[in-house]
Amino acid sequence: MNSNSRIALITGASRGLGKALARQLANEGWTLLLTARGEAALSETATEIGAHYLAGDVADPHHRDRLTKKAHELGGLDLLVNNASSLGPTPLPKLADVYVDELAPLFTTNVFAPLALTQAILPLVRARQGAIITISSDAATEPYEQWGAYGSTKATLDQIANVLGAEEPDIRVWAVEPSDMNTAMLHEALGPAEAAGANPPQRPAAAIAHLIRLRPASGRVRALDFETESAQPHFEQLPTEVRPS
Repeated sequence: MNSNSRIALITGASRGLGKALARQLANEGWTLLLTARGEAALSETATEIGAHYLAGDVADPHHRDRLTKKAHELGGLDLLVNNASSLGPTPLPKLADVYVDELAPLFTTNVFAPLALTQAILPLVRARQGAIITISSDAATEPYEQWGAYGSTKATLDQIANVLGAEEPDIRVWAVEPSDMNTAMLHEALGPAEAAGANPPQRPAAAIAHLIRLRPASGRVRALDFETESAQPHFEQLPTEVRPS
C-alpha cells in the first residue's frame, strides 16, 4: 500500500465496529470514504473525524456506482471494508421456524451487496495492491442455536473471501472475525444485559488496524489474534461465555 496516501472505503460506518474502525484509521492518517444508510449519524461521524461520506444502501446498484465514482475521484483505493450487515428476522428463529422468503433480503444485504461492491471496487484495489476485509462472525462456523440464518450468510461471505484471496494473489483478502462486541446488533439479538458484557468495538478495531499494518497472507482470521501487547491492558478481557459477534 502507498503509505503516503492511504484511502479506505468502509461500509456500515455510522455505528459499532464500522465507526470504531473509521476513527482508528483516521487517527493513523488514512483518507476515508464512509457509507451507511442513516445520513444523520453518518454525517456526524464523518464530520468528527474529517472523512468523506455518501449515505445510501450498498444493496442499491446506483449507490455502489456513486461510491466507485467517488473512490476514483479520491485517487484510488487501498482498502475496502465490507462491514454493513443485517441481523435478519428477530427474535432470532430456529431454522425449523424460518420463513425461507425472509432469507432473500438477508442474503441480499449480507452477501450479494458486498460481493457486488467488491466487484466494482476491485480494479482500484488491484491498482494499489491493497486489501479487502469482510467482517465475519463466529456464527459462521459455530452451531449456535437460532443463529442459523445470519450465520449462513456469514459462512457464504467467508467462502467468497476465501476464493477471492486465491484468485487475486497481488492483494490481500481477509475474512475477519471481530469477537463478541457490545453493539446495537448484539443488543437486538441478546438484549442489553447480555450485550453489555461483550468487548467494546474499539478493541477489535485497533486489532484490525494492526492486521492491516502487518499484511499477513489472505485468509480467515480472528481480529484479537492481532492485538498489540501495548493495546491489551486498555481493554477488559473477553467474557468467559462466548457469544456470536
